[in-house]
Amino acid sequence: MTGRDGWEAETPELVRPYVITKGRGLPDEDHLSLITLVTASAEDTRRPLRLSPEEQSLLDLCSAGYLSVAEIAGHTHLPLGVVRILLASLMEGGHLMTRPPVARARLADKEILEEVLNGLRAKFG
Repeated sequence: MTGRDGWEAETPELVRPYVITKGRGLPDEDHLSLITLVTASAEDTRRPLRLSPEEQSLLDLCSAGYLSVAEIAGHTHLPLGVVRILLASLMEGGHLMTRPPVARARLADKEILEEVLNGLRAKFG
């Protein structure tokens, strides 16, 4: 519909998440958490022809290096659940590989830190 000034109102392109995911359910949280790192498989050099546009864009994004699931969802502007489902599908097809997030570092012992600090003070004043 055209307004008085001759401009057309933009209609957002809306595709239901159910259509994008082809009705698949969410993977386990342990399998693909928000901080799981994802990248394109090095063995997958040729692109499959039967991927949806959303899966193709995920593959393009992941081919640049490791990204977390949350970062991928942010870049694609897709809902997190949809991204997790599509990533799980691509992983099952062998197109993506995941790496668990880096574990938290163990906190240093307070006594060791005090000894280091005392040694630095003794040596440097």
